[in-house]
Amino acid sequence: MSDDEPVPIGVKLGSTRTVIAYPDDDGEIETIRTLTCLATYEDALTGEERVLYGEEAATEYPDEVQFMLRSGLPEDEDRAELTKTFFEEVIDANGVPENSGVVYAIPTIDNPEGLANLEGVIEDSSIGSALVESYPESLCGAIPARGDDLEAIEEIFVAVNMGSTNLEASGYRRGEQLAPFTTGAVTGNEVDRTIANYVEEETQGRVNIDTQTAREYKEEHADFEEFEPFTDIIQQPGGGSHEFTIERSVMDACNEYLDDAVEEFCNTFLPELANDYMKVYQLALDNRIVLTGGMACIPGIVEEFEKRVGEELDREVEAVAADHPDISPSLGAQRIAGRLVDNV
Repeated sequence: MSDDEPVPIGVKLGSTRTVIAYPDDDGEIETIRTLTCLATYEDALTGEERVLYGEEAATEYPDEVQFMLRSGLPEDEDRAELTKTFFEEVIDANGVPENSGVVYAIPTIDNPEGLANLEGVIEDSSIGSALVESYPESLCGAIPARGDDLEAIEEIFVAVNMGSTNLEASGYRRGEQLAPFTTGAVTGNEVDRTIANYVEEETQGRVNIDTQTAREYKEEHADFEEFEPFTDIIQQPGGGSHEFTIERSVMDACNEYLDDAVEEFCNTFLPELANDYMKVYQLALDNRIVLTGGMACIPGIVEEFEKRVGEELDREVEAVAADHPDISPSLGAQRIAGRLVDNV
């Protein structure tokens, strides 16, 4: 890639995490991954307002930190401005190339104002001088799962995005999104809340954890293949500590989530797809269903989804996910950007 050629960049501004993917000088894909959050503080010497983002902000300022995209999009002007500040901080801190073509992944949400605000965040940033385009998140996320290039754009399949704020499903016919479905009733965030409640029950009320800790338990320990009970320690008010073991809470919550996701997929989304696009429905179920999103990272969930959907539909189905489903939308978006930049 020559110095004056725009760098193809893929972006996913997620409700929990933001991922930016682009090639380094050697052509290897570099990924920047950070929590989508922001905190401000006053410089002790100058009195100026300073900005922290990501894990640093969440750890150092847990009470003040703001997750701007909890609903999946910047809902209003204030959140849009916060998101712009956050995004520019990430770009500056990591030296993301300004001479670039940007493709960003968008959620399947019927919220024109929020989508316009998200577009403004990307358009007003210092990157994307060559081009800025958006594509559905589940399509972008499916690209790394279906091949080493852009094979997904030429295929007919169904994708399920298991995100923090929504469960999404769409049919795709050669890149065209069909019968998009979204529900906020089955979410990764709800799993975190359920884990927190179940931990309190499992420990007979002795342990209360916040949803951040619950999410860490899920990300570190949830496993549909070989879950192992784990031990943690909390500090007691007034001194001392309490050690406890979690055997059921995490996987009970994850199993309930998967049951609900399969129910929505099989009994709400698929009938709508079949009603509107019967041939696509038939062809898509003969192909592998693509799972993307943070919940798809749990070991064994692809096989368990496959099994439960197969039982619900009384037929064999296959499912697949990329090696890293949580960053696959950015990787897929980056590949699309590469194709578009070549045509600029």
